[in-house]
Amino acid sequence: MSDGKDSLDLSGLGAALPNAAELSAEDKANLVASIKNTLEGLASRHMDVLESLEPKVRKRVEKLREIQGQHDELEAKFFEERAALEAKYQKLYEPLYSKRFEIVNGVIEVEGITEESADETPAEQKSGDETPTEQKEEKGVPAFWLNAMKNHEILAEEIQERDEEALKFLKDIKWYRISEPKGFKLEFHFDTNPFFKNSVLTKTYHMIDEDEPILEKAIGTEIEWYPGKCLTQKVLKKKPRKGSKNTKPITKTEDCESFFNFFSPPQVPDDDEEIDEDTAEQLQNQMEQDYDIGIYLTFFLSYLEQKTKGAAGGEGQQGERPAECKQQ
Repeated sequence: MSDGKDSLDLSGLGAALPNAAELSAEDKANLVASIKNTLEGLASRHMDVLESLEPKVRKRVEKLREIQGQHDELEAKFFEERAALEAKYQKLYEPLYSKRFEIVNGVIEVEGITEESADETPAEQKSGDETPTEQKEEKGVPAFWLNAMKNHEILAEEIQERDEEALKFLKDIKWYRISEPKGFKLEFHFDTNPFFKNSVLTKTYHMIDEDEPILEKAIGTEIEWYPGKCLTQKVLKKKPRKGSKNTKPITKTEDCESFFNFFSPPQVPDDDEEIDEDTAEQLQNQMEQDYDIGIYLTFFLSYLEQKTKGAAGGEGQQGERPAECKQQ
């Protein structure tokens, strides 16, 4: 209608929502409720507009609102039943995860493998000078997780050549949904290795609304690197200038790309810390990228739950790009 008399003005909705950069922890926890209350308030303020509609039109609008209410009830029931179904199948998956772990790590042997077949060595690997005692028997599936991740297009981009030796010690990857607070958790289980002390590295994503992803923060394990073994930093050595009294090489440490940076996610500044617009945008992009990698890992694990191809893990499922995460 040209005079705008009978149209609902929703322009106040944007102003009613708090700026994401200004949200406190308490604001974040109540964000979804605030949106709902805002909409209800708008509906109340515009009842006079509905009343001004022609009786037939008003009845149609009321019927639409009734249909929306029925939809909301069904959607709530869907989320409740989905959570129960996921919990049910998580328990059914557990024995399969355990068996996969045991085979990959050589805890048990697969039926049908005899001592003779286990001792067989590919012709190209045999050497006339090598005695049976010198041939090292490989248990399980060596470098299973490293090769499986390298066969996933997105995850492969995160793995640097210098990471590979450490990732050969990766024994298992697990993921769980968490309820308090909502979100999900990834666990990377490592065998004893010469790179770091930790046996388990974790990454946890706290979400405000799990169904429409709103990321509150991500938390990673602090890696306890052995001296000189840190893969997220590299040491640069420069010769001293000619004529300098200092004859020792100048050393400089700088950050470098590594899969293990995944466990040091970008941190949201304190509420009272001011940051400029460019910094805020850069931080949001970093958090969204970090969240995407976490989601791709869950897709990757879901794929391995269904099938494993080849001796070193099959191609990872590409899947759909996860829904954009709204960082608060």
